[in-house]
Amino acid sequence: MNGKMRDSGTKDSVLVVDLDGTLLRSDMLFECFWASAARTWRTPLIAAKALSQGIPELKRALAETACPDVTRLPYNAEVIAHIEAWRAEGGKTALVTASDQILADRIAAHLGLFDEVFGTEPGNNLKAERKAAFLDNHYGAGGYIYVGDSRADLKVWSRSKAAVTVGASKSFRAKVAAVNADVTHLSPPEHVLIPIFKAMRLHQWLKNVLVFVPILAGHLVGVATFLQCLLAFVAFGLVASSGYVLNDLLDLGPDRAHARKCRRPMASGRLQVPHGTVLLPILLSLGLATAATLSLKFLGVIFFYFLMTMSYSLWLKRKVIVDICVLAGLYTLRIVAGGVATGVPLSLWLLAFSMFFFFSLAAVKRQAELVHLKSTEHTKAAGRGYGLEDLPIITQIAASSGLLSVLVLALYINTPDIRANYLSPTYLWGVCVLLMFWVTRMVFVTHRGKMNDDPMVFAVTDRTSQATFLAMLALAAGALLL
Repeated sequence: MNGKMRDSGTKDSVLVVDLDGTLLRSDMLFECFWASAARTWRTPLIAAKALSQGIPELKRALAETACPDVTRLPYNAEVIAHIEAWRAEGGKTALVTASDQILADRIAAHLGLFDEVFGTEPGNNLKAERKAAFLDNHYGAGGYIYVGDSRADLKVWSRSKAAVTVGASKSFRAKVAAVNADVTHLSPPEHVLIPIFKAMRLHQWLKNVLVFVPILAGHLVGVATFLQCLLAFVAFGLVASSGYVLNDLLDLGPDRAHARKCRRPMASGRLQVPHGTVLLPILLSLGLATAATLSLKFLGVIFFYFLMTMSYSLWLKRKVIVDICVLAGLYTLRIVAGGVATGVPLSLWLLAFSMFFFFSLAAVKRQAELVHLKSTEHTKAAGRGYGLEDLPIITQIAASSGLLSVLVLALYINTPDIRANYLSPTYLWGVCVLLMFWVTRMVFVTHRGKMNDDPMVFAVTDRTSQATFLAMLALAAGALLL
């Protein structure tokens, strides 16, 4: 059978539904861990202490520490439809899960689809063989139809009247059919690579081209320096992606309440939270290993970058103005890393320009969030320290910091370094004018609610920005060659 309801003769059996990975496109143990971690850095210590007493105690401790908003969890619509159809024909239903009883009760109360609810209690992890024994004892051998998704459910399916799989691969379907001939399959498996790549935010790797700035600004582009920057680019991309995954894990609640961010892979359930938890250390390890091929000094810089992103995700993003400073610092750190990777010294002019320019972009990002907030019923940004009343100040910061970066560039044009490296430095004044236009326009675009969450990514896809950058590049080339 393939997703079809059975005839009414089976309605004397109870439809027993699993929670994690079945009714829910996630796992409540991991959901609670990350919800707790978003509140306190002590979560790993709390989890380790509870785990020393057993897995059921771990589940209870995390359930009591932080329970996610059950109204916004990524439920499987096809499974819910299957349960509703069963109930419509007079069938009895039960939620039986290895997740803690506290969580099971809250989810069941929210959905209103179950006649009975059973979950893990301290001392009894309701999973695999224990779940099968419980169901046999409660409903009688063969007195229930079981809906599940994992290898641990094979023990249950071997003793149930019929089996319903969720998201099962072809090979796993064969294993289920081997223990139970009466099988229904729901929700064909999704390709995991696509949501993994989306969670990595590969489009955000664009920011890492900043590692090439030192060799471009110093006119030191060569095969060796280019390859060094390319390795630095990949290393930063992998480490930055691990930071994005960490941020998404910590922001599951706020993201699900956000009109656009709710579509992110883990918030939506396309990439399950346990998979994201495994992806985090893999990306970080690969990034650090790539960094180590350049130098220990570069490895130290990129490790410091990860510590800053982790501090930002755990704490600093909730601190007004501090979060903008950190975001600007993370942009600038990419330029510093490019200098460290290639051995090219950085000028104070470049660092000063970067400080003001990226502070402006970080402020634009916050401005965009607050402008979006105006279209909702909320007055405070979820997971941030800002409210609607702060929008005018953030807008002023974005504009003034951007214009200060133009001032730094204008002052730099009159230095001896410019006259020594450019044949016609006058053309660079055109770059200042265009940059002033671009900065001001970014603030206006954001004010009108047309800015994506990240201004750099927006700039790459915005035709006006593209034309402005090409004109700036042409003027810089003219200053260098004409």
